[in-house]
Amino acid sequence: PPPPLPLPSSTVEGGEVGGATKRLAVRDGPPGGEAVSLTCAAVVNAAGLWAQRVSRCLLGVDPRRVPPLALVKGSYFALSGCRPPFRHLVYPVPGGGGLGVHLTLDLAGGARFGPDTCWLPPGTDPDALDYGVDPGLLPAFQAAVRAYWPGLPDGALQPGYAGVRPKVAGRGQPAGDFLVCGPEATGAPGVAALYGIESPGLTASLALGKRVAALLAGR
Repeated sequence: PPPPLPLPSSTVEGGEVGGATKRLAVRDGPPGGEAVSLTCAAVVNAAGLWAQRVSRCLLGVDPRRVPPLALVKGSYFALSGCRPPFRHLVYPVPGGGGLGVHLTLDLAGGARFGPDTCWLPPGTDPDALDYGVDPGLLPAFQAAVRAYWPGLPDGALQPGYAGVRPKVAGRGQPAGDFLVCGPEATGAPGVAALYGIESPGLTASLALGKRVAALLAGR
C-alpha cells in the first residue's frame, strides 16, 4: 500500500462524500498552497473549532444535522514568586459555561489558575481569534482564587495563556455534551463528525476514537 500522506496545516475546502467513494479537496499550507485531491472510503471530521465549517462544505452531509457553534474563550493566570499551599487540583463549584477558575499543577511544580468564561460573539471566525490574555482580568481572577486560597499574595498572578473551546449550546442555554455523530446522524454513509469536543476531549480521545470506529462499523 502507498505510504500515509501527511498534510500538516491543511484545509479541507470541499468534497463529495455521499457515495461509497469519498473525494476531498484539501489545500496544504497557507492560502495559495498546493491543492490536493484525496480519495478515501471513510471520513472522520474531528476539526475542533472548524468541525461545523468542514461538515457544511462536504456534499452528502445533511446541513440540517450540523449543530450550531458557540465559542468560549478561557484565560489562565500563572502563579509567580511563590508556591500554592496545595498538592492537588482544586475545582470550585462550577458556574455557567465552565468549570470555574480552578488550580492546575504541572510536573515542574508550577501552578496556573483558570479558565474563566468569556462568550465570544455569535458568528466569530475561528480563523481570527485573539489568544492574548487581558491583564484587566486580574481582579476577577484574584477574587476567584481567594475564594479557596485567601492567602494569595498580591502580585503573585501573571497573565498566562488563553484557549478557545467549541460548544454546541450557546449562552443561557442548558449545557451541551460532546456530539459524536456516526453515518446515521450525519446523513452520509461512512462519514462521522465530532462537535463540541472541548475539555476533556484530549483526555477522552482514545474512548472517542473507539466510539467513532464502532459507529463506522455499524455497531
